[in-house]
Amino acid sequence: MRSFSVLGKVLNALEATIIAGSVIIMAVLLIANVIARTFFSSIYFADELSEMLVVLVTFAGVSYSVRKAMHIRMGAFLDAMPPKWEKACIILISLLSAIVMAVMTWFAWQYLMNAYSRGHRTPALRIPRWTFYTVIPFGFGLASIHYLRTIVRNLKEDEPWQSAEQQSEYEEEHPGAAV
Repeated sequence: MRSFSVLGKVLNALEATIIAGSVIIMAVLLIANVIARTFFSSIYFADELSEMLVVLVTFAGVSYSVRKAMHIRMGAFLDAMPPKWEKACIILISLLSAIVMAVMTWFAWQYLMNAYSRGHRTPALRIPRWTFYTVIPFGFGLASIHYLRTIVRNLKEDEPWQSAEQQSEYEEEHPGAAV
C-alpha cells in the first residue's frame, strides 16, 4: 500500500512538472519566435514544437485533472444531494468515465500504432510523428485508472470523495503538491 502512495507522489510530481515545464517552454518559444520574426527571421520549428507541446500539456493534463478532481463536473448538483446519493452518483459517473477513458485509450493506442506504421516525420524537425502521440494513450489510461481509484476510495470511505485524492471541491488545493 505504501508503494502506491510513493508511486502516486512520483506520478503527481511528474505530471505537474511536464505540464508546467511544457507551458513555460511553449511561452518562451513563441515569444522568442515573435521577436525573431520581427527583427530577423522566424524560428523554423517554433510552430511545430508548440503544437507538440500543446498535445503533451493536453493529455498529461487529462490525467492530472482527474487525479485532482479539477475536471468538469456538476458540483452544485452533487453538493445539493444527501451524502449517500452524492457518493452513488460519483461512483456511477466515475465508472462511466473510467470506461470512456479506457475506450479512448484503446483508440489512441490504435492511432499511435497507425502513425508508427506509416513512418511520417514532422516537416521542420524531421522527428517521427508517432513519438509525440505516445502521451495520448498514457494520458487516457492514467485517467481511467484515477477514476477507478475514485470508485475504490468511495467504496472504502464513509464520506464522498471527488477523486481518490480530493474529498471535497472546497478543500484547499496546492498545485504541484503531492497528496
